[in-house]
Amino acid sequence: MSSRRDRPRPPDPSVVLVDGPWRHRDVSANGTRLHVAELGDGPLVLLLHGFPQFWWAFRDQLTALAAAGYRAVAPDLRGYGASDKPPRGYDVHTLSDDVAGLIRALGERDAVIVGHDWGGVLGWATAALRPRAVRGLVALSAPHPRRARSALLGDVRHQGRASAYIAYFQLPWRPERALVADDGRYVGQLLRDWGGPGYPDPDAERRYREAIQVPGVAHSSMEYYRWMGRSQLRPDGARFAAAMRAQISAPTLQLHGALDECLLASTAQGSGRYVRGPYTWRLLDGLGHFIHEEAPDTVTAAILDWLPAAG
Repeated sequence: MSSRRDRPRPPDPSVVLVDGPWRHRDVSANGTRLHVAELGDGPLVLLLHGFPQFWWAFRDQLTALAAAGYRAVAPDLRGYGASDKPPRGYDVHTLSDDVAGLIRALGERDAVIVGHDWGGVLGWATAALRPRAVRGLVALSAPHPRRARSALLGDVRHQGRASAYIAYFQLPWRPERALVADDGRYVGQLLRDWGGPGYPDPDAERRYREAIQVPGVAHSSMEYYRWMGRSQLRPDGARFAAAMRAQISAPTLQLHGALDECLLASTAQGSGRYVRGPYTWRLLDGLGHFIHEEAPDTVTAAILDWLPAAG
């Protein structure tokens, strides 16, 4: 029988401090310490990752944006990577305050937000709740929250079935244990199930499996989904849904993979009805949920071509 002493120690948060041309630092925003990777000078572009990832998901966009004359900053969201993992604050109102606070802490008045998955949810939410902080929005694999809510409740056969994992994530402790078990094997399974053909490569899978095992990350990442589930029957959820009726005034680019098996393209389509400003929708053939990593050149080129429209 193995003893506790024989068990491997979980990875330290330093495993997410991947070397590269960027610099790593900590920024205090909304009372929380957020780790960021930063590169370049110019107008601020904030790159917000989703589940089950960390800032490194935007490694290709960091370098390309910096080379094009932008200040690219990719944070670890609250509860992820090398950022703080407080016991609470995983509701979208608080997380949006994190984003707006980070923009101010970086010394900027506003930013273009590029958000994937949960990062896209926070992009939509920040653009609605803190419109002066958002100069432009790029939503990657992220339907508008009201479109997602409508599809979850009204399209049980398709989006409801694709989102069955959300019900599983409501369980106490069991999902966390599954995420970290067997060296993060479940994370690798999710990446393959949701990604397009050939995703992920061995290096990406290894890094995401390792990052989910950093103490506190598995639990914190589940708290995002638990708030989503619990809030449907609580006043804070109704308040958020009402707030998201606000029309987005910022120029918006929405990119979605045609093969996305996590958030279906049919769910994402129609998000433009919540945008008052200039809106562009592109469906990318042959790509799954992680479009910015599956086809980084295609996605980055689309963002760079569109950025001048954000001012």
